[in-house]
Amino acid sequence: MATATENNILQGQGRTPGNKNDARRVRRDGKIPGVLYGADKKSVPVSLDPRQVSRILHSQSGHNTIFEFALDGEQTKAMIVDWQYEPIKGSLMHVDLKRIAMDQKLHVRVPIVLKGEAEGVKTQGGILEHALREVEIECLPEDIPTSIEADVSELVFGKVLRVSDLPQNPKLKFLTDSNRPIALIISVKEEAAPTPEAVAADAAATPAEPEVIKKGKQEAGEEGAEGAAPEKPEKGEKKEKK
Repeated sequence: MATATENNILQGQGRTPGNKNDARRVRRDGKIPGVLYGADKKSVPVSLDPRQVSRILHSQSGHNTIFEFALDGEQTKAMIVDWQYEPIKGSLMHVDLKRIAMDQKLHVRVPIVLKGEAEGVKTQGGILEHALREVEIECLPEDIPTSIEADVSELVFGKVLRVSDLPQNPKLKFLTDSNRPIALIISVKEEAAPTPEAVAADAAATPAEPEVIKKGKQEAGEEGAEGAAPEKPEKGEKKEKK
C-alpha cells in the first residue's frame, strides 16, 4: 500500500500578519500567504512558493501528503489542510498548513478507485455508477494511503458495493457510514422512436388550422349574403323614382 508520506521539503518564510493589502504585496513578490498551526503551538503566518505547493497538491497523494516544512532553520512534519484558488485566473491565493505529530492518529479523506470491469456492464448492458468517491478514515500519518481500491468486477443489477465491502486493513479505521453505497449498476431508459402508425394517428387527431380559418370565412360570407338580399330592391326603387 502506497502511503502519502514523502521526503519533500516545503520552504517557508515568516511574514508579518496584516490586512488584504499585505497579502497582495506577498503575491506581487511571487509568493502566496499562508498560516502554519497545530500541535498545541501558536499559529505562524508564512509566505510560500506557489510552485512547491502546487507540486504537492498535484502529486499522487495530493493534499494528504506528509512533508517537511522548513521555517527559520527548523523543520517540522506538516500537511496541507486548506487552500484557495483565484476564481478567474486559477492561481493559488492562500494555503493553510497543519503541524503533524507522527505518533497521533489523523482523520483524512482518501479517494476510492474502482477496479475491474463490472459483470453488469459486460453482460447485462448496464452502466456503472460511482456513487461515493471518497471515504473518511482514521490512521497514523505514515499509514495514510494514496487511495483505496474497490473491486467492482462482480457487480450486477440489484447488487450494491458499500463501504463495508472495502478491503479491511488493521491500520485503518473507516469513519464513513459502512452502509453508504460506493458503486452500483444502473440502466438508462431510452425513448422509443414513434412508429409511422402513431405519427399518422396524432396527425389525424389534431385539427388542421387552415380548415378552421376557411370555415370562419365561409360563415362570414354566408352572413354577408343574407345581409345583401334586401339591398337589391332599394336600388330598384331608386330607378323607378327616376
